[in-house]
Amino acid sequence: MTTALKTTKDRILDLLKKEAALTVNDLIGQLGITHMAIRKHLSVLEKDGLIQSVEIRQPKGRPLHSYSLTDKGDRLFPKNYEGISVEFLQDIEDSFGKDSVDALFKKREQRLTNQYREQVQQQTSALDKVREIERIQNEKGYMAKAQQLDENTFELIEYNCAILAIANNFKTACKCETEMFKKVLGTEEVNRVSCKTEGNHHCRFLIKYDS
Repeated sequence: MTTALKTTKDRILDLLKKEAALTVNDLIGQLGITHMAIRKHLSVLEKDGLIQSVEIRQPKGRPLHSYSLTDKGDRLFPKNYEGISVEFLQDIEDSFGKDSVDALFKKREQRLTNQYREQVQQQTSALDKVREIERIQNEKGYMAKAQQLDENTFELIEYNCAILAIANNFKTACKCETEMFKKVLGTEEVNRVSCKTEGNHHCRFLIKYDS
């Protein structure tokens, strides 16, 4: 977190990031605020899914609760995975050529196809299949939204691209995603009609099934 003026919640999250796990008393000692105030902030953070607690039994007295970040909370802190991935892919391209990078993306496409197909094929209707794609993409951070436009046509919008830095440098990533959707959904009529790598606000797919 890089905000200049941090809220108490931000400071709690920072401390949990640094110390891994802290009790209420630990936090009171480091932040210098009241027990009631700490409890209130912890309650909100836990409700928002940013922290979690475990009970620690003691020889005497009440059990203590130790607080730590959840995966969701940890994702609030900057990471540079994409930057490193882009550099690796550029190094591979420089050393072994563009075909090597394309082969890596095709391998990723096949792996994702197998993963998605296992879940999507459990659905029976076309709408349920598209909604299952929506659910999976949301789990991966794509902020997806699916809807039915008419009897045989569906729309899938991804408001966020979880691999945007990579896709901006290697457009084959977008092509592979579209091909994966075709295989998983069982229709060749999956068209990417807008794309964030082309300056659009979101990635939008039109999906059609034969009547």
